[in-house]
Amino acid sequence: MAEKTGSERREELPPMAETSIHAGFPSPAQDYMTPCIDLNRELVKHPAATFYGRVVGDSMADAGVDEGDVLVIDKSLEPSDGSMAVCFVDGEFTLKYISLTDPETGRTEKDTLWLVPANRKYRPLKISAATDFSVWGIVTYIIKKIR
Repeated sequence: MAEKTGSERREELPPMAETSIHAGFPSPAQDYMTPCIDLNRELVKHPAATFYGRVVGDSMADAGVDEGDVLVIDKSLEPSDGSMAVCFVDGEFTLKYISLTDPETGRTEKDTLWLVPANRKYRPLKISAATDFSVWGIVTYIIKKIR
């Protein structure tokens, strides 16, 4: 089977509207379609350091992240306070917000951070130097099915 050329692959991609899509007054978007859009090109800024992951669980539901959503995760980005991150904690992966302050007291502790869920059913995880922990990547996009 022959490998497809770049132009043949582009023809298989869905078209992209050239104008912004307003969530208000309708516009005739069909008149402004470009031939295609490559979502990898749109969503992935660092291809060698980016991967996709599917969400399991509901700990980030209040942030609009639902089970089955697909995450675009960039391992080259530095984590910062408020980043949504995929973290490796004590042998398991988890998706949480990174917080440099205790979410309950608002205080900071040296060499400590918290992984904060977006669901009141779950408690924040305190991460200290004794915890087997690493930030695996920062979430840059959430792809979700709405129907």
